[in-house]
Parts: sequence; structure tokens; C-alpha cells
Amino acid sequence: MELEELRASWNVLNERLAENEILNQRMVKEMISQKTKSAFDKIYHMGLYNLFVIFFMMTLVFPWIYMHTPMMAFSFAMVEVVMGIGLLLECRKIYWLSQFNMEQKSSKELMNLTLHYKKAYYEAIVWSVALVCLVMVAFYVAELGFNHRAGYEISLRILLPIGLSLATCAFGYLVGLWQRRRHAAQLQEIEQGLKELKEFEN
Repeated sequence: MELEELRASWNVLNERLAENEILNQRMVKEMISQKTKSAFDKIYHMGLYNLFVIFFMMTLVFPWIYMHTPMMAFSFAMVEVVMGIGLLLECRKIYWLSQFNMEQKSSKELMNLTLHYKKAYYEAIVWSVALVCLVMVAFYVAELGFNHRAGYEISLRILLPIGLSLATCAFGYLVGLWQRRRHAAQLQEIEQGLKELKEFEN
């Protein structure tokens, strides 16, 4: 009789251990999911912020500058086109981010989406740097060399707007560098989380 009671107690203990193990796995999986989603949300909100800033500059700030300065229409159109391309590049990134649904997609599908997003992100950086450098050179050549209505002269007066523009670019570069490092850390956190979640699915 004691042996039967011992076996029954042992079976109950095994069942409780199995239930606790399942519960612990669920808790760990939930913690990894929340951590991964938190990192994703930060990247997504950063993308929406960048999209808003470009749209705001393109539709309000730069048109206001054009209307209140003797800028040539060619220079204005050139900068607007480049900002429009930047807007499309951001929309492309937002599209891939909008497909990231942890509740409906498997870890493998989410990892593939992450790869697509990384490709769009790094291509956007290359295109943005190339286009900004090109348009800045073209803008100054056009305005300083061909905008006779503005009456620019090669003098110390020109150094001020050029210096301010370069300072603005330097500040933008530092902010962009900080954003890229933060983005890289969050993206790494997402990839690590998806790898860990994939182990639970196997």
C-alpha cells in the first residue's frame, strides 16, 4: 500500500513539474516577445518621425524659404525632388515595418521581413548620402553662379550662409550617426529575440 501511495505521489509530482516547466517556458517566451516588440516599436516610431520631418520640410519649411528669398525655381525644384525621393525611401522602410506582426507570423517569416527591412534601410542611407551631397554642390553652383537676381558676390558675406549650411550638415550627420547606432542596437535586439523565439517553435 505504501508503495502504491509513493508511486501516486511521484506521478503527481512529475505532473506538477511538467506543468511548471510549460508555465516557465510560456513566461520566458512572453518576456522575449515583449522585449522584441518593444525594440521593434522604437524603430517603427523612429521611422514615422523621420517620415514626418521630411514631409514637414518638403511641404512647409522649404516652400516658405523659397517664397521669402530670391532663390531660383530650378534650385527649389531640385531640392524638392531630392526630398521627395527621401520621402519614398522612408515610405519603403515603413512598408516593411508595417508587415511585422508577431501575433500572426512565425519567427521565420519575421526574420525574412527583418532582412528585407535591413536591405531597404541601408540602401536608403547610401542613396540619401549620395543625393544630399550631389544636390548641395548643385544648389551652391546654381545659386552662387547663376542667380543674378540675388546679387551674390564672392565676398565674406557668402561665407556666413555657407558656414551655417556646413554647420547644419555637421549637426545632421552627428544626429544621424547617433540614430544609426541606436537603430543598430535595437535591430540586433530584434534579431536575437527572433532567434530565441524560433527555438520555442522547433
